[in-house]
Amino acid sequence: MRIDWLIGGPQGSGVDTISLVFARSIAKAGYFVYGNREYYSNIKGRHSYSSLAISDKQIHSINENIDILATFDAETLFQHFHEVKKVAIYDQNLLDTRLNILYGVEKEIADDIKSRLNNNDPKISDVIQYLKDKNITLIPVDIGSITRSVANDLKVSSLIADRTKNTIVLAISMRLLGLDLSFLEMAIKDVFKDKNTVDINKKAIDKANELDIKNIFNLKQIEKDDRVILDGTTASALGKINAGLGFQSYYPITPASDESTYIEAHQIVKTDNGTRNIVVLQTEDELAAINSAVGAALTGVRSATATSGPGFSLMSEGISWAGMNEVPVVITYYMRGAPATGLPTRSGQGDLEFALHVGHGEFPRIVIASGDHKEVYLDAIWAFNIAEKYQTPVIHIVEKALANSFTTLNKSLFDRANIERGILASNFDNYKRFKFTDNGISPRAFLGQARIFYTGDEHNEFGHIDEESVNRTKMYEKRMKKLLLADQEIKEEDRLNVYGDGDIAVITWGSPKGVLLDIMPSLEEKGVNITLIQIKMFNPFPKQLVKNLLRDKKLIIDVESNYDAQAEKVMKREIGIGADAYILKWSGRQIMSDELLDAFDRVLKGNKKVVLTGGR
Repeated sequence: MRIDWLIGGPQGSGVDTISLVFARSIAKAGYFVYGNREYYSNIKGRHSYSSLAISDKQIHSINENIDILATFDAETLFQHFHEVKKVAIYDQNLLDTRLNILYGVEKEIADDIKSRLNNNDPKISDVIQYLKDKNITLIPVDIGSITRSVANDLKVSSLIADRTKNTIVLAISMRLLGLDLSFLEMAIKDVFKDKNTVDINKKAIDKANELDIKNIFNLKQIEKDDRVILDGTTASALGKINAGLGFQSYYPITPASDESTYIEAHQIVKTDNGTRNIVVLQTEDELAAINSAVGAALTGVRSATATSGPGFSLMSEGISWAGMNEVPVVITYYMRGAPATGLPTRSGQGDLEFALHVGHGEFPRIVIASGDHKEVYLDAIWAFNIAEKYQTPVIHIVEKALANSFTTLNKSLFDRANIERGILASNFDNYKRFKFTDNGISPRAFLGQARIFYTGDEHNEFGHIDEESVNRTKMYEKRMKKLLLADQEIKEEDRLNVYGDGDIAVITWGSPKGVLLDIMPSLEEKGVNITLIQIKMFNPFPKQLVKNLLRDKKLIIDVESNYDAQAEKVMKREIGIGADAYILKWSGRQIMSDELLDAFDRVLKGNKKVVLTGGR
């Protein structure tokens, strides 16, 4: 069972919040949800929307084509009418609204709308006629009348009552689904703690309940496990906190800031031994963010920073310094649309090669990439363990597609984490921080425990600057040995995930993993059986296992959200095997289930490259 729902509205009108309220309502009824936010890089006014997929099983993706379109403004109806499969909710007072007065609609989108409606000056009434011709069920609502009634009953201003417009369409959506409105009321109380806000929204729900709305989808309350709803930035923050984070630095940037502000709001952590404090430092820029995180790591605390593309660029030199000085620091890299500022509120996978080679010179950089929210949490813990075990920077990639989407997870996931701190020094006399060892790992002391020297220059075992040729060669090899050791010790099975056992191999990484998992049953119904190989660790790359998995496959398909198929290029460089066909998307929007399913049909008919463009 799957139902796709979408709500939209002007940025700043509460669309994000109300979609979370709706997701909570559905989850309280026992269903799994997956939600995604799409929004412009401005503060207020431009069109934003949230998609929600509902299922009785775990779900990992959204569809472009939706079952229910919930609108309270004209622009959302104009932007998304062509995506509706079953039901559209709209404000009946907007029928005369013309597209040409909505100046926020980009020209390309406006031209597409006019083409679909075959009208150069369309109105909402033209959209409604289009939907009628498509046999879409229409739910016209006099939203203004309802909000005025709320204002009169509660003696509040019309401005305050007008904020309940989105709650009204939620209540209608719940009735279409067949779910009790008490779930919506409980979610409202969870999200809005203020009693007046709760009462106003409750009144709007009551008013919507008086409307003549038919139950179309016939959902019933089902039993549920003990679950939570969280987005990717929160999952990463919780993973870091549970891993024993002691210091987090950041400079504000979308979408990475959400992680740090969450940690800041929860920086006093209750433990079995009392409380633990986390220092969260907002710095003046990203150079200071990486350097302060490195400095904190040298004191022995688990230290991290979080950033996005432009900030990661500025961190390059600091990451290189950490590589030279074997500092176990974690950099959470929220990957978004690039280059330059690019698409600051959209997603992308265009920086994989950059993450693999960030910083000048050769030094170990361990790079991992999460594929879903559960992995984001677990990999945040894993990143610290790897960083301290191999005394090296670890870059943890989380795409914006995961950062700002949310899902239901079982609470048991958040049980106590396994902590590995690596080799720590116990003898501090005549201490050599960079002591030559067979495997390249030197016992680590913290600042204050021993006399330690750190420099950005090449150095000897004590840390003193030393440019002598033999020392340089040995110290260089010492650092690089650690990557060889990691390659020997980290099981290749832990560096990737494999799903299915078909004769077609699909290579992917990051967020496309979830979409592929969701469409695998549909592919199997068509007689297409795939082996899905999701790469989680790119450095060191799981060479032998990937090579074995690709042996004897009749077709290799690469699925990524970038132009150059960067993961496939890494694979080809590492094992000499490449893809036969590509499904790629670089529009900044998530890959969606229905467009990916269609892309597979095209590839299996002989198309060697399919470029996806779905989503507004």
